[in-house]
Amino acid sequence: MRTGLLARKLGMSRVFMDDGSHLPVTVLKVDGCQVVAQRTEARDGYTAVQVGIEDAKTKNVNKPARGHFAKANVAPKRQLVEFRVNDDALIEVGAELSVAHFVEGQFVDVTAMSIGKGFAGAMKRHNFSGLRASHGVSVSHRSHGSTGNSQDPGKVFKGKKMAGHMGARQVTEQNLYVVRTDAVRSLILVMGAVPGPKGGYVKVSDAEKRALPSSAPYPAGLKDSESSSGHVDGGSKESGPPDIPADDAAAGPS
Repeated sequence: MRTGLLARKLGMSRVFMDDGSHLPVTVLKVDGCQVVAQRTEARDGYTAVQVGIEDAKTKNVNKPARGHFAKANVAPKRQLVEFRVNDDALIEVGAELSVAHFVEGQFVDVTAMSIGKGFAGAMKRHNFSGLRASHGVSVSHRSHGSTGNSQDPGKVFKGKKMAGHMGARQVTEQNLYVVRTDAVRSLILVMGAVPGPKGGYVKVSDAEKRALPSSAPYPAGLKDSESSSGHVDGGSKESGPPDIPADDAAAGPS
């Protein structure tokens, strides 16, 4: 199990293939993704790597955080996150990760906070059909209808689908296909949509339900060891994703 990367979501675009087809992709920017700390079994009870992204101004970081970054001898970061790793996949503190960590053609899981929708009704939040448009229904066409029972048990059960706060929760999109990686501009292009707004931070890690390609660097793809050609080898850049099941391809972006 390798570490993942922190990235910033730039938005969506599309990639054209030689046959004229195109794939919808989300563009992720990896900027200054460095290892800030290690967690070891002997000291912490588990093995993990703490990763930070994008340099922050020192005045915007509190005193304990300044000491934490100073101990690692890295610049203060805007965002920190931990990734559980194997014992042999620990990375030296201060090492900078690159988009070469992922290879074209592999699958990744992307985790982020979804866009907040505020207070939403049952039709928008849970896809309810609503009440009839006629036959005695007035005013409450978009209501969710009855929620309780009769005298026994005479209550609304916990977890009942009703109107309430929607979005602004952690969401993980699994098995997103890596279409291209651009080492020069530090970009990762994954097929389909990922959670969160433009400019939001996302966690990108190896797909749990897919095998790791043999061409993927282990324990990690580091900045100083990446290819100088600009594009990272590992998959066809002009052909569609050949190993995506037919059902997944027909479904399109999530």
